[in-house]
Amino acid sequence: MSNEIAKKSVPASERFTLMVINEFTSGVGELRLTDFQRRLAQNYFIAIDVALKTAEEKRLQKSEKYRDKTPIVWDNINLSQLARDVVAYARIGLDPAQKNHINMIPFKNNNTGKYDIGFIEGYRGIEVKATKYGLDVPDHVIVELVYSTDKFKSIKKDRNSPYETYEFEITNEFERGEIRGGFYYHLYTQSPEKNKLVTLSLNDILKRKPQFASVEFWGGEKDVWEDGKKTGKKNVDGWFDEMCRKTVYRAAYNAITIDSQKIDDDYLRSKANEESLIEVRVAEEIAENGNGEVIDITDYRIGDSKPPIEEEQTPEEAPAANNATDPGF
Repeated sequence: MSNEIAKKSVPASERFTLMVINEFTSGVGELRLTDFQRRLAQNYFIAIDVALKTAEEKRLQKSEKYRDKTPIVWDNINLSQLARDVVAYARIGLDPAQKNHINMIPFKNNNTGKYDIGFIEGYRGIEVKATKYGLDVPDHVIVELVYSTDKFKSIKKDRNSPYETYEFEITNEFERGEIRGGFYYHLYTQSPEKNKLVTLSLNDILKRKPQFASVEFWGGEKDVWEDGKKTGKKNVDGWFDEMCRKTVYRAAYNAITIDSQKIDDDYLRSKANEESLIEVRVAEEIAENGNGEVIDITDYRIGDSKPPIEEEQTPEEAPAANNATDPGF
């Protein structure tokens, strides 16, 4: 009983930081954390705290029929697993204080009755991971969308061209027309014969759109719900162009082959987390929100005065929604 009282008397931030420190130093004696590692631990706490408060607000907004009875608060979080995951992602180099690195979402673990934290890598996080673990990382990765007024021509490697390249001209910067597709280019400065050009039609891009993508980001019609009942629909502009660009960007870095000799426990833990989150999000989160309210992953910056709201975010602050359901997005 006294241990339980003592546990509750220690602020969640201190309990979280201590567990993260223990994970950082486990098996290596009295190794002290660097200032950078301590800052990362603080950033993860702040980010997760915002995610919990946002999720709890959404839980309370649901009708009682669809509302989980367990509050989404620190006391109901599996801290031991969370600490291990945080250390793994921190060692990889993902910092939640940096835009589009990594996002967190709580989900109910029906086996424990508590909440686990899922980690969603943003498109910049995928870049960091691919750069660290890649087998043959390009010197430059170029990502572009191609619009109807642009002039684009791919040049494949053949007897007349020693390496793959392209011609690309924007003829009308401010009225580029409709998106026709996009491309990414892996550029090797010292070995241009390895250069790789990949084009994606608009249809190819949309194939990579998450199954449960939010209209707040992609645009389209959205159901309007009141008191658990659908009352109509409304059109949402979204950030379609930015979502298409980020889709091509993700494809560009996901295409970098991982070097098996660089794979470590942190990488394996992140992959296991990703796979388990896919299963949970599809099987539980989507089903639990059958009243039509979509749970989305949004980015934010450390120091924001309030949790982010999807409708208020700019494209740079809002990574692709629900990308946990489609690792290729």
